[in-house]
Amino acid sequence: MAPPEYEAKKRRQRSDYGYHQVHQTRWFDNDMYAHLNNTVYTALFDTIANTYLIKECGMDPFSVNNPTEKKNAPQEQGQLSVGTDHIGLIVSTHADFFASVRFPDTLEVGLRVVKLSSSSVTWEIGVFRQGEEAVKMVGTYIHVFCLRETMRVGKGGMPEGVRRGLEKLIEGPQEHAKL
Repeated sequence: MAPPEYEAKKRRQRSDYGYHQVHQTRWFDNDMYAHLNNTVYTALFDTIANTYLIKECGMDPFSVNNPTEKKNAPQEQGQLSVGTDHIGLIVSTHADFFASVRFPDTLEVGLRVVKLSSSSVTWEIGVFRQGEEAVKMVGTYIHVFCLRETMRVGKGGMPEGVRRGLEKLIEGPQEHAKL
């Protein structure tokens, strides 16, 4: 018999996730068994979590080469400025599979925060086939925020702007959810 948390994940719905992305599968996403290769799921985790960190939490991985340029650039209205001293390191991933997807499926990927600590976030990602209600896969993904220079958690944990952005996803769907 499956553990209760497995059965609970199997009942997930799109509305359980506060941030969404659409992903068009590609021919080479299929493996030799004609379903999405496991590595593609990991790429989906990485893509939606980092998109959220960039768009909603103000993290800018592209300012690494010239952090001075970013700090001196005029800020767009409403844009958070986190700086480049923190990065998120992946320390754990896990996936529970309920049904296969494959090319040429269009997927709807959902994201929410299931745990937020002083220096880490545990994401949950749900993968749905467009037009179908049953979840196909639910994964977890843990980021630990540390100082880029030392690769260790800094005093105070994650930047406050990142924390504020992540808090928006703790309670499920939010008004800022996007497809």
